[in-house]
Amino acid sequence: MVEMLEQFEVGASPVPVPVPKNPLPYWRQVKAVRSYIDGIQTLLDAGGPLTRIVLGPKWLVPEIVLIASPQGARDVLGRTDEVADRGRSRTMVEMHALMGGNLLDLPHERWLPRRRTLQPMFTKRHVSRYAGHMGAAAQSVAGGWRDGAVVDLDAECRKLTLRALGRSVLGTDLDQRAEEVGQALRDSLTWVADRAGRPVNPPRWLPTRGQRAARRGNDTLHRLAAEILRAVRVDLDRDAPLVRALIEAIDPETDRPLTDDEICHELVLFMLAGHDTTSTTLTYALWSLGHHRDIQQRIRAEVAALGERALTPEDVPALGLTVRVLHEALRLCPPAAGTMRTPTRDIVVDGHLVEAESMALVSFYALHRDPALWEEPLRFDPDRFLPERSKGRSRWQYLPFGGGPRSCVGDHFAMLEATLALATIVGAADIESLESDFPLDTPFTVVAARPVRAVVRARSRA
Repeated sequence: MVEMLEQFEVGASPVPVPVPKNPLPYWRQVKAVRSYIDGIQTLLDAGGPLTRIVLGPKWLVPEIVLIASPQGARDVLGRTDEVADRGRSRTMVEMHALMGGNLLDLPHERWLPRRRTLQPMFTKRHVSRYAGHMGAAAQSVAGGWRDGAVVDLDAECRKLTLRALGRSVLGTDLDQRAEEVGQALRDSLTWVADRAGRPVNPPRWLPTRGQRAARRGNDTLHRLAAEILRAVRVDLDRDAPLVRALIEAIDPETDRPLTDDEICHELVLFMLAGHDTTSTTLTYALWSLGHHRDIQQRIRAEVAALGERALTPEDVPALGLTVRVLHEALRLCPPAAGTMRTPTRDIVVDGHLVEAESMALVSFYALHRDPALWEEPLRFDPDRFLPERSKGRSRWQYLPFGGGPRSCVGDHFAMLEATLALATIVGAADIESLESDFPLDTPFTVVAARPVRAVVRARSRA
């Protein structure tokens, strides 16, 4: 696929036309680009599925090209990382400057060996090693709910995913540090996103309040990562499969292992994924099921058919509806609202010229809710992912884990954990949502903007 894309570069006939400039007034554009959901949608509504934002001279701030068409997504994300580099985008540059180099933010020349090194850890054959405690963690959280209590689904799912991450992957108990980790992530990632969204920023060395909070948060996360790594190296019997896999990982081309600093950078990234992305997906799925009790009951029957026992990774093939519910949650509430690339040379995107060094932003959120691509796009309908209803659907209109060479390396792991957690919770409790809408915010990833309240009632698996 990448080779096919590379045949149609600038210089081929016919000559592509530039992406049309967005027609909104300048100050509305400035405000909108800092809102990765509503603001980006406003710009796309005004300018179409390919629209160009010019916020200043190119030497000061690069042009932004917003993309919300399947062909456009394919033409950007389907290219080699060398041509469309995520690591050179503003968000990733700011993240790297604060939090160090990881698989998410490294520029191409450093990302490629890191991907080679870590890819074997996340094959379908290996990820089941990391999901062993997810069902038990979900059961322990749901089992602690008082019958008829009102809970915040967002807070409960964050507790659940961090508990599972700590116990089954990192070899430590993070329950007592959940608030510390959450605050550190919020402070660090909000600062990264704020700087990435501004046309002009103060120097990083300037000790602003946000800068100080971000550095404190990053220091907290890296101290915890170093503490976990030291404990695993000292205790050879500690059950910490992900940390041990990072220690043992070797670049197959250079035979080089990761340094301790590199391992800690990756552990911080996994804390981000475990605390924010998986938890928000579970929260949205449970909130949706709390408004669709019939679907909730169908999942419960699916779980009951497996018997009165703890679920394991081997049960996932029998949990088809549970998986479809998660796919629909990921469609309506993708963990990342979009992704950005910096073309290293002029490229053609959906028939238009996108210049080198511009910022090409593919909006997953807009793609997933486009009425031209989805029937009744705002309706929660997991069965739209049945095989017979998915025929003819473009691979590039549904991108919860991104696409192309820099798609999420942990997608199988995330889906495995989320499936076990959702099935376990629905098997253990009845959920009745109290919030009529799901408020979204994007401090970095997509998260709930406020508590998501629901009434929970304990159920017997029998």
